[in-house]
Amino acid sequence: MARERQARRREGHEIEFGRIVAFSDGVFSVAITLLVLKLGISDQLTHGEVANALWEQREKLLAYTISFAVIGRFWVVHHSFFAEVKAFDGRLMSLNLFSLGWVVLIPFSSEVLGEYASSTAAVVLYAVNLAGVVLIGQWMSWDARQAGLTTIDAETQWENMAHALFIAAVFLLSVGVAFVDPHIAPYVWLLLFVEGRSHLVERLSRRRSS
Repeated sequence: MARERQARRREGHEIEFGRIVAFSDGVFSVAITLLVLKLGISDQLTHGEVANALWEQREKLLAYTISFAVIGRFWVVHHSFFAEVKAFDGRLMSLNLFSLGWVVLIPFSSEVLGEYASSTAAVVLYAVNLAGVVLIGQWMSWDARQAGLTTIDAETQWENMAHALFIAAVFLLSVGVAFVDPHIAPYVWLLLFVEGRSHLVERLSRRRSS
């Protein structure tokens, strides 16, 4: 027989809830800071060699830019989710830790992508890492709503899930493309910025919720 989940209301446990959020923010802060620590050029260069050295860092700089934007976006989504949380329990805390474990892996997968952008393994690692963050975050949100821990309504939940599944699908699609040609795979991520994509996702989510 499944044990009943014992939830603690946010009101009356603000200190404990605040520690969960503060710890999460700290993890995001560390992850986003680690990205820039992987960048650097030699301090023994002449003025004429600086431009060439920076050009040689272009793949690392691209990986940094993408990862900074991705982690920033994940933090915004995470922040918005916890703003809707009205109660918490051990399972929510465990799923949050599991999610953060994938977030803090991004600097490593980003570094590998920057060093070996033409490698299938590097692209697959990065894409799976980001897809994992998206799916686990959505799992946490769905589970919390099912347990009555959030104020998120059904329509918003389905819309968020549709967005998350679309994003994860794009990254997983790039995994398949990477096995064919790892140079092309990163261009698949541009589908995330396709005009009209949001309207399509919203229509699908509303149809599902109704």
